[in-house]
Amino acid sequence: MTNFEEHIEVKGARVHNLKNIDVTIPREKLVVITGLSGSGKSSLAFDTIYAEGQRRYIETFSAYARQFLGGLERPDVDKIDGLSPVIAIEQKTTSKSPRSTVGTITEIYDFLRLLFARAADAYSYKTGELMVSYSDEHIKDLILRDFEGKRINVLAPVIKSRKGHYRELFEQISKQGFVKVRVDGEVRDLEKGMKLDRYKTHDIEIVIDRIKVDASSDETSKRLMETINTAMYHGDDVLMVMDHDTGNTRYFSRNLMCPTSGISYPNPEPNTFSFNSPKGMCPTCNGLGRIYKVNRKKVIPDDTVSIKNGGIAPLGNFKKSWIFKQLETIGQRFEFQLTDPIKNIPEEAITMILEGGNEKFSVSSKSLGVTRDYKIDFEGIERFIKNQYEESGSASIKRWARDFMDQVECPECHGARLRKESLYFKIHQKNIAELSHLDISDLKAFFETLPDHLSEKQMAIAEEVLKEINARIRFLLDVGLDYLSLHRSSKSLSGGEAQRIRLATQIGSQLVGVLYILDEPSIGLHQRDNDRLIASLESLRDIGNSVIVVEHDKDMIVRADHVIDIGPKAGRHGGEIISQGSPREILSDETLTASYIRGTKKIEVPEERRKGNGHEIVLKGCTGNNLKSVNVTFPLGKMIGVTGVSGSGKSTLINETLYPILNAHFFNAVKKPMPYKSIKGIEHIDKVIDINQSPIGRTPRSNPATYTGVFSEIRSLFAQTPEASIRGYKPGRFSFNVKGGRCETCQGGGVKVIEMNFLPDVTVECETCQGKRFNRETLEIRYKGKSIADVLEMTMNEAVEFFSNIPKIHRKLKTIQDVGLGYITLGQQSTTLSGGEAQRVKLATELSKKDTGNTFYILDEPTTGLHFEDIRVLMNVLNILTDKGNTVLIIEHNLDVIKMVDHIIDIGYEGGKGGGKVVAIGSPEEIVKNTKSYTAKYLKKEL
Repeated sequence: MTNFEEHIEVKGARVHNLKNIDVTIPREKLVVITGLSGSGKSSLAFDTIYAEGQRRYIETFSAYARQFLGGLERPDVDKIDGLSPVIAIEQKTTSKSPRSTVGTITEIYDFLRLLFARAADAYSYKTGELMVSYSDEHIKDLILRDFEGKRINVLAPVIKSRKGHYRELFEQISKQGFVKVRVDGEVRDLEKGMKLDRYKTHDIEIVIDRIKVDASSDETSKRLMETINTAMYHGDDVLMVMDHDTGNTRYFSRNLMCPTSGISYPNPEPNTFSFNSPKGMCPTCNGLGRIYKVNRKKVIPDDTVSIKNGGIAPLGNFKKSWIFKQLETIGQRFEFQLTDPIKNIPEEAITMILEGGNEKFSVSSKSLGVTRDYKIDFEGIERFIKNQYEESGSASIKRWARDFMDQVECPECHGARLRKESLYFKIHQKNIAELSHLDISDLKAFFETLPDHLSEKQMAIAEEVLKEINARIRFLLDVGLDYLSLHRSSKSLSGGEAQRIRLATQIGSQLVGVLYILDEPSIGLHQRDNDRLIASLESLRDIGNSVIVVEHDKDMIVRADHVIDIGPKAGRHGGEIISQGSPREILSDETLTASYIRGTKKIEVPEERRKGNGHEIVLKGCTGNNLKSVNVTFPLGKMIGVTGVSGSGKSTLINETLYPILNAHFFNAVKKPMPYKSIKGIEHIDKVIDINQSPIGRTPRSNPATYTGVFSEIRSLFAQTPEASIRGYKPGRFSFNVKGGRCETCQGGGVKVIEMNFLPDVTVECETCQGKRFNRETLEIRYKGKSIADVLEMTMNEAVEFFSNIPKIHRKLKTIQDVGLGYITLGQQSTTLSGGEAQRVKLATELSKKDTGNTFYILDEPTTGLHFEDIRVLMNVLNILTDKGNTVLIIEHNLDVIKMVDHIIDIGYEGGKGGGKVVAIGSPEEIVKNTKSYTAKYLKKEL
């Protein structure tokens, strides 16, 4: 073998903070890249190796095709050899569309649709009988057999229980040469100008032919065949046979048809079962399963108030407007005043106000002796709100309308998303919607026993499809997602879950020779499920793929084939390879990673747990998602850890129930909490803050200095220098976002983008300001010898010393340094910060504010993307926050964090249906004694 086939060689990588490194990565092995947060792991894995793989793939397209794709930047690297096709499985890549579900992402639902279209039995929604369908030959044989020797009429049904006089239809039938029709069960001759009562419902069939059945005669057989063809043509693939003497009828159809009532279904196609296709979706909710409906309680919150004083919430208080004029007219019609309380207004008047109506009426004035005519043409307030919601293009009007509406289950399909006919196709007594609602583990059991319940013909059709479905279900179980159902909307998945679903889909595709790059797949996974995840990565490797994982998890590092440790510190002090080799070889090196894995360095368990301040928040009766009427007490003034296996209901309890309740209470937020009965003790805290890992800014103009607000202080400082005062510069002069002080060539960006038609856009340093962002005059103003551009170039560590005698600035910078971000520069673009770094910038911003010591902080998996050393720094910061009297609540799987908290709330026992209960409560030492809790089992080893 040549060297290429065994290794991926990267030469001279300089992306972001990588220091011109050369690295050799073995192929067809499980390789873990680890190191401090911000040391350059993602820069190597995603921004160098993945970006180059993507670029080479796009290079294979024609120049014409490339111009539509937008070119990809060539990463700053000398060369990469031995690269295979690359697939990156990152975290934030699922669709936010309400139509995307677990079933559609994994393609299991697509196979289910195929299975139902080809092998399901159809039942009638009227009688519940099995539907039947016949070929023309079969129909002829049945008629000859069952009606031997009888006189029959062959009929083609054209109208089924519909109102109308049908004069034109009768004319049309007679023009086609037919002479008799059967109307409402009675055979009549067609006459000129014949019509029916238009207000009654009618059934009309054309009499195609009248035959005496004689099975022995070829003549009858031939004639019957022609008759059947004609009847099918006029009756839309359905015909009826009527016994002339008894009047009994029987239906026959080429489509699926109910033998008793005669209703027929079109032949099933895979998109008959798709809620995203007009053929399958429920017409009421368009396949979403839920609809918005106006809630009367929100429109009229208090019926003791009069209309004039704002009793109808969407209208507010009385003003001179057309709508109130209409209400006065309705008042004259039903004899009430706008000053009457709403409960005294007659019921039919309220109905007209809410639902609308139009009618004319006249009022005679006794004093003048004249009558005046009035006309009411009123849309109705409920209808107006609904129309605004459905048709308005403005988001704020939609939001206004939604305030008066509730999202309710669709009354037609009851959340199944499909039309009625599709739900009456069943396999082993279950329809496709019922299968979608099963947990994956239950679904597996269903499909394991299914072959015993299928007929031979069904089995022959379904065999291949079942193989595919079973394989995909098995992969989902392997990555620890047994608690999800196919029906679950993909926007409700956490980052880790979404990533593992994509991983399962990739394992399902069984590709060979691919390079997979994963970004922390263990996020959101309980220790218990970690082994299954590592095993599924090993199976990807064993079929002949190379797997690169950016990861901090101890188990993953120990089980890897090859480890690359990047460091030694983060930011500009990182970007070098400090050790690489097998896990065994790595452990003998003196690096931070090695010393944490060996256990020579570790995060110490605190001597004693905090007692708290005696107050508590009590939340009762939570029933969102899978929570089983949970009651929880959150002791204040402590660090609380919420733990439990993936899918047990932690996020539902905290992010979907507790946080929205507190947020609505303190900041009038609009997000609705999941259902709960009561909450007590909110008065003991004064605000709630959720610190998550979303980016602190989405544009290159945002940076840590602007986010934390320290840049405003620095600009004011520069404006106070003697030179700036002489020139009359204000703080705005030192902003690179407004005209005045910025370089106008690049508009304060520091770089210019040059468009290269079908090559990627090239960014070059602005030739006017050399990337400094400001014009020459602004840069002449110096403080302690440094210009404003020099300050943006400083790292936090340098800036803390530089501004040591300006308390306002020093305090903010010091907190950023304290959370372990001393290596980032003040002007570093927010888009280049990792998730962990962004979260710590937010924490630092919170820390630098003057606090009251009564704040409730919520952190969801703050250790994402953090190395052991970073976790130590983070925990120190959180301890400072808690020591000031605040409450810090952390949702976490990481044992280093769990062993540090004062109070654990463990939710379980399993994920999905098996979860949603509180398993254990108390300090880590008390939790360990619990035998049923999975968390306790792993926590024991740590303590």
